[in-house]
Amino acid sequence: MPADEQPGALLDDASAANRSGGAPTLEDVARVAGVSRATVSRVVNGKRRVAPEIQEVVRAAIATVGYVPNLAARSLVTRRTGAVIVVVSGAEEAHADGSTTIDFADPFFGRVVGGMLRALRPRDVDPVLMLAETEADRQRVISALSNGNADGALLVSTHSEDPLPELLVRAGMPAVQFARPAQQVPMSYVDVANRDGGALAAAHLVDRGRRHVVAISGPLDVPAARDRLSGFQDEMARRGHPWVPTVNGNFTYASGVSAMQDLLQQEAKIDAVFASNDLMALGAIEALHDHGLRVPQDVSVVGFDDSSVGALSRPGLTSVRQPIEEMASEMARILLDTIADPDRRVTSVIFEPTIVVRGTS
Repeated sequence: MPADEQPGALLDDASAANRSGGAPTLEDVARVAGVSRATVSRVVNGKRRVAPEIQEVVRAAIATVGYVPNLAARSLVTRRTGAVIVVVSGAEEAHADGSTTIDFADPFFGRVVGGMLRALRPRDVDPVLMLAETEADRQRVISALSNGNADGALLVSTHSEDPLPELLVRAGMPAVQFARPAQQVPMSYVDVANRDGGALAAAHLVDRGRRHVVAISGPLDVPAARDRLSGFQDEMARRGHPWVPTVNGNFTYASGVSAMQDLLQQEAKIDAVFASNDLMALGAIEALHDHGLRVPQDVSVVGFDDSSVGALSRPGLTSVRQPIEEMASEMARILLDTIADPDRRVTSVIFEPTIVVRGTS
């Protein structure tokens, strides 16, 4: 490491760093950090090839002297906006009267955005939320990227037939998706090993001595729902239970209530339920209680996601955990690396699930 790249101790007095008496400059930051101005510039502009420990020292120096980057000047030099679009598709809920509302009650969305911010904030990148429920919405996303209003897109979609991934790829826009796209497109994504998660739930219930097991699946045209159910069914078959009665929901609380009611009408004996997400699992518990069944004494229930609402329910919900915040952070890191290096190859990162055992099983 060159001599001027050895980080020095931060000055105790931030004002001493700003010898010009004006607004703090890159030179002031470099003086406090004990590195070169060029190194500070690379860190501020999100360039690669700066050692992590040097980045930490530079960021600490920036905070010490109160340096604020000139975003307009940086944009002219880097041709980047310092913003990315967070595109949410599938959060809109239709009602019987024809009206629609945006459903952010599912804690999944908040956890995803929170995880993204963990990776974006240290790089001085701001998220811009856009909804993409209609063709007009999707065209606005493409236009915003084409016109240079953002540098890339982080896509969170629950639509199996969502055309946006293909539109983004065709337009050559940097983008990363949460969960494997339903359509085969060359787009980077992060996901959890959903089949393995379903298998964990099956093994847990059989090991608890449950023999009359049913399942509530998400929409089977969604890869995550399909994989969770197939992983569950395969593990049940390995353990001598080749038939699992199943009703499909749509990942909402209400669909969990409805699916559980259907299963109670179809099956004379039920002693365990696996639901493909926590909201449906909680809906199933309501239907079980309404039917006079106790959880977990009469029926064990396992969900998927390990969401805050499941953890705070009484009894606490046993759930297959997917590390949503870590997955979303990785999503953002992949996108920022792709923006910095447009020739970076398409990639995928698959996280391992675990099961968190609480009071419902």
